[in-house]
Parts: sequence; C-alpha cells; structure tokens
Amino acid sequence: MGASNGPTSRLDAEQRRSIRLSPNRPQVGVYVSRSAAANGLPRIRELARAGGLAEAAGRAQGADRARLSGAVYEVAWPIVFTRLTRRLELSRGHAACASAVERLAPDCLDRFHDDVESVVQDTLAHARNQVHDLEGWIASRLTAATVDGHRRMRGSRGALQRPRLPTWVADGLRHDAWLTSLAVEILVWVGVGATAGAELWPLESWSHQRGLRTGDWAGSDPGVVAREVEQVLAVMRRRPGWYESYVERPLGAKPAPVATAPIGEVTGATATPLPLGDPDERIDGELLRLAGEAVRVIDGRMTRGEKPEDIVVEVIRAVFGGTFTGTLDRAPHSVADPLGGVTGALTNPGRLDRIVDTVLSILGRERAGQGSHATP
Repeated sequence: MGASNGPTSRLDAEQRRSIRLSPNRPQVGVYVSRSAAANGLPRIRELARAGGLAEAAGRAQGADRARLSGAVYEVAWPIVFTRLTRRLELSRGHAACASAVERLAPDCLDRFHDDVESVVQDTLAHARNQVHDLEGWIASRLTAATVDGHRRMRGSRGALQRPRLPTWVADGLRHDAWLTSLAVEILVWVGVGATAGAELWPLESWSHQRGLRTGDWAGSDPGVVAREVEQVLAVMRRRPGWYESYVERPLGAKPAPVATAPIGEVTGATATPLPLGDPDERIDGELLRLAGEAVRVIDGRMTRGEKPEDIVVEVIRAVFGGTFTGTLDRAPHSVADPLGGVTGALTNPGRLDRIVDTVLSILGRERAGQGSHATP
C-alpha cells in the first residue's frame, strides 16, 4: 500500500476500518495498487474474453496473484455496492450507509469488504469460459458468490453454514412464530464477525424485528427481547453438545465488547477491568477477614467475663453492619445484599442461638448455665 508500482497488498481489518474515501475515488482499499488499475485491468479483461482468467489465477502466485486480485476488485466493488450493499443497508434502515461507500459505518464497511472479497475469489475460481462482458458476468453471479463466501466464513468460525432451526428447538418453543424466528436470528448472529457494541446481542435491532412480526410495538423493547433470548437459549441448552458447538463456540470467536466512552464523562471516571478469577473470591475473602475480627473481639470480651449472648449480637452488628470496605459494596454481588443474611439472623432467636454455639465452638468454650435463646 502506498507504492506507485508495487504489488497489491491485502489490508488487515483495522486498516479497513480506517479507510475513508474521498468523493469519486475509484479504489476502495482492500487491494490497493496503482499498478493494478494501470496494468491489471486490461489483462484480466483479455484473459476473461479468452476464457483463461480462472486458469491464469490458479497458476499465479505472489505478486502476480495479487495484481489479478486487485484488478478484479476494481471491477467488482462498484457492482457489489450498487446491486447488493445499497439494498441491504436500506433494508436495515441505514440510509446514510446506502448513499455512498465512504459513508458506510465501520461494521457495514466490514460486511461490504467481505462481500467484495467473496466476489473476487468467486471470479478468479469460476471464470473458465469466455466472458466478453466481465461486469455483467460478475453481476449475474453476485448472489451465489456472496452466499457461498458467507457460508465459508461461517464454517471457519464453527457456526452452522445454513442456519436452520432444529425440530427439537421448535418443539421446545411450542412453534411460536416470533420465538422460532428469534432462534434463527441467534444462530445467524453467532456466525458473523459483527458485534453489538458493548452488548452481546443486537437487542435494538431484534426489538424492531419483533414489532414488525408481532405488531406489538409497545411490548417490543430490548428488555423484553433480552428475556426472550434467554428463553430461547434455555431450550437450546437442553442439548449441551449441540449448544456448545453451534452457539457458544462461534459466539466466543467474536471480538470482546469494549467500552465506547468513559463511565463518567463529567467526573472523568474510567472503566476498571474485572480481575481474573472467581468474581466472588474478593467478597469471600473480606467476609472471612471480618469474621476473624469478630471472633477476636468476642474472645477478648468473654475473657473479661461478659455473657456471650450479649457480646455476639453487639459485635456481629458492629462488624458486619457498619461501613464496608471497598469490596462488599461493589458489584458483582450474587445477591442484592451479601450481608443481609448475616445481620438479619440476629433478629431470629433460634438462628441467634446457633450463631452463639458456633462462635463458642470456634473459641473452644462452653456456654455457662442455661443461657440458650432457643425456643422449646
């Protein structure tokens, strides 16, 4: 890229996203070479008219193969955009993306490049007969080429190449028209490279589809669709091996979602990555530390002759019911209040009695007299 007469070079995904075309610029950027435009186009047209383009591409290697690919790309990309990409973007409601290649959003641009690459590979593999109108021939194979490329891409990710709903999933969803449609959307989504920003599923888009299919626009919001996605996944998980192969594994091949902006634009707070390991480990560790502190204080006060029943209530309430440190007041929590069960037990005589016995057993002490709070 950048050399006036150098070989055509393939851009990586990050370079693709950085491309922004100037108006009327003929090159899109996946195969960028001035030599391809100057020298490659006449050659591929001549090869195509002679019926030898596929044979020449099969023999070509290195720079020669890159020049042929770049020249076919020059022919193919306007056809892909005008006959396929524009229609698809309009169906998605992306009017700006449909207006020009340079206005494609990053994810839409990636899809466009993938489609053009599929057409290039198809042309180089199947142009075996005489082709006098290369543009017309490419246009006639547009659907077949992109569908085949899409399937090969899905297969490389481990997803179903032709997402079809298994009968057992449809049965589990009681053949509900919307839920079975959503199940197919899930199988399609896990096999594509696109992401939904910081979310796992494109809930906004599926909410729109739900409204169109059911007519229930008031009830078609991302929260409702999120619950329906979990309903569908619960049915799919009934066969763990199938679920792991065709949902979990290809979904795991997607790029990890990242924050698109700081958490607090006013305060300047930024996202802190979660530590590796079990998210409950830090909470468990702090609970153990607090428990150790409580036992130490109780032991010291019992040594001075105070009654254990009175000490336990006071100390546990002071240790576990006060101001937390920087772990217990921070998500993720497995429950809304990780300490509610501890301090709440002090109001139940039976549970309080068991807590006192547990503390005494830890300290190796016995309860004096009949100080039990247990109900008969």
